[in-house]
Amino acid sequence: MTETVAAILAAHRAGTLSPAETVARSYQRIREHNDPAIFISLRDEADALAEAEALTAKNASLLPLYGIPVAVKDNIDVAGLPTTAACPAFSYLPAHDATAVARLRAAGAIMIGKTNLDQFATGLVGVRSPYGIPNNPIRGDLIPGGSSSGSAVAVSTGLVPLALGTDTAGSGRVPAMLNNIVGLKPSLGLVSTAGMVPACRTLDCVSVFALTVDDATAALAAMAGPDGADPFSRNRPLGQVASFPANLKLGVPRDGQLIFFGDKAAEAAYAAALQRWTALGATLVGFDLEPFYETARLLYEGPWVAERYLVIRNLLASSPDAIHPITREIAAGGARLTAADTFAALYRLQTLRRIAERAFANIDALVLPTTPTVYSTAQVLANPIELNSRLGTYTNFVNLLDLCGLALPASIRSDDIPFGITLLAPAGQDAQLAGIGRVFHADTKLTLGSRCVPQPPLAALPVSASGDEIAIAVVGAHLSGMVLNSELKALGGRLLEATATAPDYKLYALDTTPPKPGLLRVAAGTGSSIALEVWALSAAAFGRFVAAIPSPMAIGTIVLADGRGVKGFIVEPAAIDGARDISAFNGWRAFVAAAG
Repeated sequence: MTETVAAILAAHRAGTLSPAETVARSYQRIREHNDPAIFISLRDEADALAEAEALTAKNASLLPLYGIPVAVKDNIDVAGLPTTAACPAFSYLPAHDATAVARLRAAGAIMIGKTNLDQFATGLVGVRSPYGIPNNPIRGDLIPGGSSSGSAVAVSTGLVPLALGTDTAGSGRVPAMLNNIVGLKPSLGLVSTAGMVPACRTLDCVSVFALTVDDATAALAAMAGPDGADPFSRNRPLGQVASFPANLKLGVPRDGQLIFFGDKAAEAAYAAALQRWTALGATLVGFDLEPFYETARLLYEGPWVAERYLVIRNLLASSPDAIHPITREIAAGGARLTAADTFAALYRLQTLRRIAERAFANIDALVLPTTPTVYSTAQVLANPIELNSRLGTYTNFVNLLDLCGLALPASIRSDDIPFGITLLAPAGQDAQLAGIGRVFHADTKLTLGSRCVPQPPLAALPVSASGDEIAIAVVGAHLSGMVLNSELKALGGRLLEATATAPDYKLYALDTTPPKPGLLRVAAGTGSSIALEVWALSAAAFGRFVAAIPSPMAIGTIVLADGRGVKGFIVEPAAIDGARDISAFNGWRAFVAAAG
């Protein structure tokens, strides 16, 4: 069944399914599912279909999300649709896409609509919205989870295969567990938050909901990268998803430190998940969870609540009744905090960060329950603040400690309640988490989301350089079958893969002998995806090869379509003066073929 991003993409590229047919299917499913609380606003279907039809004029192999429908949490800007943050009085019409959305579009994705959320992304429950409560498709009496409630439900029910959420305290992980899907919370600054309504600006990140880890990682790769419009953006390459390591060490809390609030079924499900990790070859190593709990308390008991207050203080002053009562109560507390409170908390947090760093000294990742228990909608409405707080037991500390996270389905309990675990690692290890998480999820053999879709076999990872080899990307005369390819082969080079750049490059035909192209990086999303090949050379051969490269060619880091960075041929900017821009051909081979 063409339900996952990978399956849809394969069908689009094979021509057995068109992007327009996939987009139309999303709209039809939205109508049939008939839950008005999932989406706050939908894009005009004819407009989305027209954009999907226009994709057929492009090279599908160069667009990593070619024709993939995407839903976007309604605190992230999508041009042409209002941004409400689930507060009608706050609503505005953005002139531009958020950077994350723009990068998805550049990768070929089609935006479908804006999804419901706990107002101003304040809550982990999914019930704090004037636009209603999305129905949990796994078990109808349960909360959908929040704050990214609509996005998680939209993916679980198959309305879209991919959705954006945000995650400050667990909003991209808690709803994933409650809807039996994957929730990827990237490292802070890896994905730009420009064009996102902040909750706590220093801690916010754009998150991804998908049916599989590979799907989520594909979206992350399309969005990742520094952004001058976001001062919190970091230049930290995503890297390549690695194979499951032979000596994986996973941190588990010491005996007696875990809290399940009396939920014996959740406790048993976590124990079973640990047994699965052990069967996969992981070694479980105990660590002290208490400093992490202390960090979690800082998020709502400390000065970070003032960040939430900053976002809505004008609305609080002018129209307090326009804000959900629980959201208003939480945010208003931020006005009472002093500068002294802030610095005291920052000092303590710095100490806790150092303690957390030591915890990771002998382990690759932590494995924790995503939530300690779950609650029904009726329970949360009766006790909204305490039960919401409990759901954040294992999520609230993550961004404060600068960790990346991956929430994975682990089992469906005998009472039909989903259970999930979350992998956590220091910032920058997103690709490593994906490499181990994808294997665990596949091993569960759980169906995907709520539609009982079977899991596909794990796809083979891209071939990578090994030993002392160095990967190098070639875009022109060194491509297979081209005039200078023999130079690579003479040095013992081997072809790793044929792929393309991120859509951030221009290609120029240079006046050289033999004819060569020049690859130049431009602003993110303003260029084209250029076809290339990645070859592997031994370190010694790489040195000889690079030493022989004549001006105006040079070696730099090229960002691939999946976000990886690889050394490769670029051109000195001065050399493109007067050169023909051949970017529209999306590659040197296509240009040469067209020129006859």
